[in-house]
Amino acid sequence: MIKVNLVVVGKIKESFYREAVAEYCKRLNRFAKVEIKELPERNTLKEEAEDILRSLKGYVFVLAIEGKKLSSEALAEKMREVVDRGKEMTFVIGSSCGLDDSVKERADLKLSFSDMTFPHQLMRVILTEQIYRAFMIQSGSEYHK
Repeated sequence: MIKVNLVVVGKIKESFYREAVAEYCKRLNRFAKVEIKELPERNTLKEEAEDILRSLKGYVFVLAIEGKKLSSEALAEKMREVVDRGKEMTFVIGSSCGLDDSVKERADLKLSFSDMTFPHQLMRVILTEQIYRAFMIQSGSEYHK
């Protein structure tokens, strides 16, 4: 089965964000095994980077505002390429302070969802929805209109 890892710094405090992420992860279960690894916020980005780098597996997508913007279809295609190569994939969301350059340098793809800044917790919802959408696009579903 396809493996999708989310490596994230910090916990989701609001229940409505937790419920939304849980719903998309539940929907994703038909396509992939999803694992979310929550890492603690640390005193420095360097310390957070050490934790993140130890947690990376397979093809690494790092969310960064300066990253490449992809359409949902293009993300679906990129994910299909990764799976076709037999790799698992890891998506990284840093803390509200950002990411150390060492994490960005390790990325196979730096991915940006917008030039705007989103709350860290909301980004987790957006990311899980887009991963779900990508699998739905790949399956030819009507979900993506």
